[in-house]
Amino acid sequence: MIDSFKHKGLRRRLVQSIQRKGITDTNVLEVMNKIPRHFFMVPGFDERAYQDNAFPIAAEQTISQPYTVAFQTSLLNIKKNDKILEIGTGSGYQTAVLLELGAKVYTVERQKELFTLTSKLFKKLNYYPKNYYGDGYKGLPIHAPFDKILITAGAPYVPETLKEQLKTGACIVVPVGPQSGQDMLRITKISDKEFKTENFGKFAFVPFLKGKN
Repeated sequence: MIDSFKHKGLRRRLVQSIQRKGITDTNVLEVMNKIPRHFFMVPGFDERAYQDNAFPIAAEQTISQPYTVAFQTSLLNIKKNDKILEIGTGSGYQTAVLLELGAKVYTVERQKELFTLTSKLFKKLNYYPKNYYGDGYKGLPIHAPFDKILITAGAPYVPETLKEQLKTGACIVVPVGPQSGQDMLRITKISDKEFKTENFGKFAFVPFLKGKN
């Protein structure tokens, strides 16, 4: 797998473009400038990897738009050694961003094809998340509680099972709404029965589905 000077130049321009769109978290920008996004896409689409667009991957899913990855990641306010549950491993790119920021990542993928592909890719790239094939609506109660939860698909609602897996003071970042478009929410657990919800505007994601495929 080659990360050439050309790739690095394209990546630098991509990061500059998302910075101009309002991403100010320097740690997130530095990490995204470091990670070869083309490694997480089908070979032959190197230039497309460094455009600020989503792109199709296996199992009729997409690798998220870089701006969206940066936006969601910034909302998490990641600290080193944060224990993060990621719902929707997808291409593995968002997982890599979280790992490079120093988080301990537990990631769940419902598509067996994607789970198999990313498991191999993580080893090849020397990334070592705890990755699972399973139903994201259930989370990973065996490993709870978590400092942060990130959902990378459009949810019709926020499952109570996931809210229960947060530490007090922790948050979920999740796009919530119909398939036509979702509101990006950050939901912070104040106590076992009290949550604070912040809305950060409209986004569009593939749907958050139940079960395994």
